[in-house]
Amino acid sequence: MDNLALIKQPIARELSDFITLFNASLSHDDGLLGSALSHIRQRGGKRMRPILILLTARNFGQVSEVTTHAAIALELLHTASLVHDDVVDESGERRGQSSLNATYDNKVAVLVGDYILSTALLNVSHTGNQKIVQILAKLGQTLASGEILQLSNIQNQEFSEDVYYQIIKNKTAALFEACCKIGAISAQADDEGVDAAAKFGQNIGLIFQIRDDIFDYYDSKEIGKPTGNDMAEGKLTLPVIYALNHSHLESMLTLARKVKAGTVNADEIAVLVEFTKEQGGIEYAERCMERIAAEARQFIDRYVSPDLRPSFSAYLDYVIQRRY
Repeated sequence: MDNLALIKQPIARELSDFITLFNASLSHDDGLLGSALSHIRQRGGKRMRPILILLTARNFGQVSEVTTHAAIALELLHTASLVHDDVVDESGERRGQSSLNATYDNKVAVLVGDYILSTALLNVSHTGNQKIVQILAKLGQTLASGEILQLSNIQNQEFSEDVYYQIIKNKTAALFEACCKIGAISAQADDEGVDAAAKFGQNIGLIFQIRDDIFDYYDSKEIGKPTGNDMAEGKLTLPVIYALNHSHLESMLTLARKVKAGTVNADEIAVLVEFTKEQGGIEYAERCMERIAAEARQFIDRYVSPDLRPSFSAYLDYVIQRRY
């Protein structure tokens, strides 16, 4: 049994119910809106975030209607943020599929993103749980602030790991943290369990984003972006930040500043990518993932029931080892 099958095994029925309801929430009779929502539904994905909500609820009690509505709301909020991000980044593709803004236009994409966000709010209202409503509302703020911090950091001439972690905590880790927190609350876990689950989710999210950033140093059709795409957008991620601070090579620092200024060309990006690999930036980022994973495994050992440990461990391993 592969990791994904092992992850899903304890919640197979609940995940099937989630997918049915989620797809229904991304449907509409109107021609243009219905067509745009259908385009998004076709993107599918592995549903790693709702899976984490369902698993966490199952660990602390049971998956209820509250859990399912919360999972739909969070996944819709995430989907809306991706639609809007593609507009901001002027992205033509997402995970190998044409982005909504490329298929239609920016106006349609922004309005469809707003519609999906409103649908998320409707679903979270069905939970009747004030704590979950607050978590989702706060998550929306955090995701937006992370994107703004990333934009403002482009003007920062320093290459700081601390700022990098602050950005990915807001942009990515906050999503996974909210998944675990919502899942635990929906199953009526005590405060200690909720806090421990939230920290586990944050660690999962940090690992997820570091792995995602490593992908940028290799060309992959499955990921749907070319090598150095982050640098082309003015972003410097953990591997190159380490390489720059480790070597202090002025020629590479100059290229990195050109990345931030948006004046770097493809050949210069290729040089910076190769430099990062030569300086051990990829290996350093992988060591950082393993350090964070060690803390995540402590949660599994202490808080996860024995029958669910294989699924939680498989989830962690999948996030570390994934190839796209």
